[in-house]
Amino acid sequence: MTAFGHILNVEDARRAARRRLPFGLFEYIDRGTEDEVAIAGNRAGLDAIKLAPSVLIDITQRSPEAEIFGIVQPSPLIIAPTAVAGLVWHDGEIALATAAAQAGIPFCVSTQSITPIERIADESGARLWFQLYVWKSRERTLALIDRAAKAGAEALVLTVDTAVGPVREYNIRNGFGIPLKPSLRAGIDLVLHPRWTLDVMLRAILASGVPTYAHYPDEFRTKLGRTALSTEVDLAPDVTWDDVRLLRRRWKGKLILKGILTVEDARTALDHGVDGIVVSNHGARNLDCAPGPTDVLPAIVAAVGDKIEILADSGVRRGADIARFIALGAKGVMIGRATLYGVAIGGAPGASRVLDLLHQQLSATMGMLGARRLSDIRLA
Repeated sequence: MTAFGHILNVEDARRAARRRLPFGLFEYIDRGTEDEVAIAGNRAGLDAIKLAPSVLIDITQRSPEAEIFGIVQPSPLIIAPTAVAGLVWHDGEIALATAAAQAGIPFCVSTQSITPIERIADESGARLWFQLYVWKSRERTLALIDRAAKAGAEALVLTVDTAVGPVREYNIRNGFGIPLKPSLRAGIDLVLHPRWTLDVMLRAILASGVPTYAHYPDEFRTKLGRTALSTEVDLAPDVTWDDVRLLRRRWKGKLILKGILTVEDARTALDHGVDGIVVSNHGARNLDCAPGPTDVLPAIVAAVGDKIEILADSGVRRGADIARFIALGAKGVMIGRATLYGVAIGGAPGASRVLDLLHQQLSATMGMLGARRLSDIRLA
């Protein structure tokens, strides 16, 4: 048994992460928005999809290998961008990227990463994508993507489904949010989780002070416990298709829009020269009345699937979920919470354990389906 031999699935990792992390931080990464209807909807949508098994097929040489944007990789997975990985584990973004590199899949760095993309690139050796939130200052936004390109990012992932801040009342109740605010409840939370307090927060403070968003301009960078020094790097509420045109002109690599849920938007993305889209409801963290990706993915694939690369995310907990998204027409699948749980319990090895489990489960699912390749997976 390995150090994580007792972790047999993503839910095991989730329970272990819940024990290790401060309650407020755990709920921040684990929960949804408003009444959390969409979280249950994502799960129900995936569970409702049945796959058609073919029998008496030699599946000895089966492989979940996928080709995404012309690059062949061992599985169809991409680690999604998450803003607080550097709070979940010390240098958590580097740990996630290291696990991605070992698995041969890309890691998407968040605009709101605690660790700069340059360090992640140097210390992980991973294939990197870069997720973008557009700032009010378009000039500084363009400078940021230039920086990502210089660091070697292959793709730019523009998040398009966060026009305003989501409603997450549990963050208020738990005393957790960005910027971090001291409170009695938060203090008690830290005392009750001494391993995290010592291994993550104290190490970060001793190494470089209170964590900051590493990609913000130096003159506007503040500790996570303080408000921004300038509105220039506030998230822009006026992002439109004109910004997509601007990014397309500036960005020479692959351009992906994350958060597409309608055929109309998928077609518009194609018209603007976008290389790929992620059919996603942000893991049910933003709009509680949004459809789940499984509800809309087939129609989007039918409309533009032969002209644009289509990825999907939200709610993946097992290899069978990956197979379900593939059967619906996705070329690749992003995972966010699952690998965050893994990194929370053991850094890069913990994240690797989760990736290994998902890979093993996907392979087993393919074997049961009689699918030698991902393209052999079919809906029942």
